[in-house]
Amino acid sequence: MSERQINSGEKIWVGVDIGGTKTAVVLSSEPPEMLGRIEFPTLPEQGPERVIDLIKQSIHQLVDSLGIDRARLGGIGVSCGSPQNQAAGVIQAPPNLPTWVDVPITSILREEFGIDCRLENDADAGAVAEHRYGAGNGTRYMIFLTMGTGLGAGVIADGRLYRGASGQAGEIGHVRLTPSGPVGYHKAGSVEGWASGCGMAQVAVQEVAAAINRGEATALAARLHSSGVLTAKDVAEAAQQGDALALRLLESTGNRLGEALAILVDLFNPERIVVGGLAMRLGDSLLDPARRTMEREALPASAKICKVVPAALGERIGDVAAICVAMGM
Repeated sequence: MSERQINSGEKIWVGVDIGGTKTAVVLSSEPPEMLGRIEFPTLPEQGPERVIDLIKQSIHQLVDSLGIDRARLGGIGVSCGSPQNQAAGVIQAPPNLPTWVDVPITSILREEFGIDCRLENDADAGAVAEHRYGAGNGTRYMIFLTMGTGLGAGVIADGRLYRGASGQAGEIGHVRLTPSGPVGYHKAGSVEGWASGCGMAQVAVQEVAAAINRGEATALAARLHSSGVLTAKDVAEAAQQGDALALRLLESTGNRLGEALAILVDLFNPERIVVGGLAMRLGDSLLDPARRTMEREALPASAKICKVVPAALGERIGDVAAICVAMGM
């Protein structure tokens, strides 16, 4: 819980951040500070019913534990990956939530709590959060990349969120970089396939198997043998211990990220690109190769004015993004 006192006249906003790995429910009256927070695993293979029940329980628990008058609740914001129908408030089986097929999340929560509820793409919500409270504050042209389990982008143009004709602007994760390769956003060789946590894990399994066959030592071999899978976290931990193969994986992922950054720089000419997820945890070991590739591939004048930085809100970004949705974007 926050140490900040809740003033009697303040509206309390509810944020729900639904990711492929975890879901968080938060309350805030003055973002980016939070009054309370509950987190639990999403477990997408089990479908949406369990998570929706836990979201409801968590909101009730937070409100009751803080002694908040429910009349002060200003609204609920749900941040989740695309595809989705924002106007209807329906989640439409995002790649990291394949069992969430046409889930009318806003009507479910509106019926439970009797207050307004909005749904937004997590990348767009993250872009607004970083623009208002984080590394994009003070910019007019900014792009935010999620770079978590998947990879999406939110675009700030002339100080405002740019949605596009059908609300799908910024889906750089779906762009194909290579004819074949790791699968992301249902497409082999896509930006999400090459430059997301899920994509890094796919490449790691292939590279570690190849290393074992040629007799190259790597700490990742034991992890692959013990579990049969690898994660981006496994790669990051091995790289921090100096594992040569893990360091090469970070370099190659950074290079692919840089190719995507160059596309965004050429298309949108941003002054700042803010990267969340893996970039917040891995820092320059991931971003330095991305910057070098971007500078090599993008138009020189555009690349020169664009700074690539990790998200300043850190691990709080999903919480703040969901509150921004509740408050209106």
